[in-house]
Amino acid sequence: MTFAPSSDVTVAVLLPCYNEAATIAGVVRGFREAVPSARIVVYDNNSTDGTALQAMLAGAEVLRERRQGKGHVVRRMFADIEADIYVMADGDGTYSPADAEELIRTLLTERVDMVVGTRRGVTADAGRQGHAAGNRMFNILYRSIFGADFTDIFSGYRAFSRRFVKSFPAVSAGFEIETEMSVHASRLKLPVCELELDYGRRPEGSHSKLSTYKDGLRILWMFAMLMKETRPFAFFSMISAVTLSISMAFMTPVLAEYFATGLVSKMPTWILSMALLMISFLIFTAGLVLDSVARSRNEQLRIHYLNQKQISPKALAETPVPRQNGNDKDVRVA
Repeated sequence: MTFAPSSDVTVAVLLPCYNEAATIAGVVRGFREAVPSARIVVYDNNSTDGTALQAMLAGAEVLRERRQGKGHVVRRMFADIEADIYVMADGDGTYSPADAEELIRTLLTERVDMVVGTRRGVTADAGRQGHAAGNRMFNILYRSIFGADFTDIFSGYRAFSRRFVKSFPAVSAGFEIETEMSVHASRLKLPVCELELDYGRRPEGSHSKLSTYKDGLRILWMFAMLMKETRPFAFFSMISAVTLSISMAFMTPVLAEYFATGLVSKMPTWILSMALLMISFLIFTAGLVLDSVARSRNEQLRIHYLNQKQISPKALAETPVPRQNGNDKDVRVA
């Protein structure tokens, strides 16, 4: 079944790729069938296996990003491509192009800025049980830090409004870019929903580019940096509390000796504890100041977001939104 939005609504399908020659042609043809009116753009990230050629032969527009890393590709895609609706997917064939119809329809009917295609069956992907366990752990960690109730922050299958894309700063370099997208939505309190979709195995000859431990550590670091940028008071308060605890650990025996004897025999320890106490206070104060700066930055991002062009109400009203009988998917507000 194909999906044809109003003629006033432009759709771009963006496919970041690195060495996906075995699958990209089928993915391009699938999206062409699912959304015939869409502009399909494959961004080749230094592939060495003929990915760009296969994409062109399948009918896609092929552009290149020389800086290695998915984050660099996404930043370039969002800067270069103009559309009202953006669909982003991987070129490895694990996401079904037919589901693009549901993503676009949900974006329009729910009036949201991002629809995340959460992955059903991710544990079956080439037996990478570590990826599935890490995915669950990071989702729990995300909810505890940033508050929003996402269930799959690493999904690469998403639909976006123009307002989201053109207000997204995209500072990540690698696979942590999906996490940054989720944080962008959380910090600006943008309307977002999730749509559970099937996630398939990679076809034979296609290999995952993820490293369980290396990319896991990079994502943890990204969590810390994003928390510093978006919740500096909480971030620096935790560091201040740790520093204060160390200060108290050094200070307590010195104070106990002083109250018992009236003497301080461990003067270097006392000086160290007082220095740590002062550092703890300075870190806490820095958190207060940076929290005000972060609030100001969020306001500026919000204003930039609101200045972006919306899909016109007329175009929304004219866009057909037929549903597949007996095949409706559950939509979940994140």
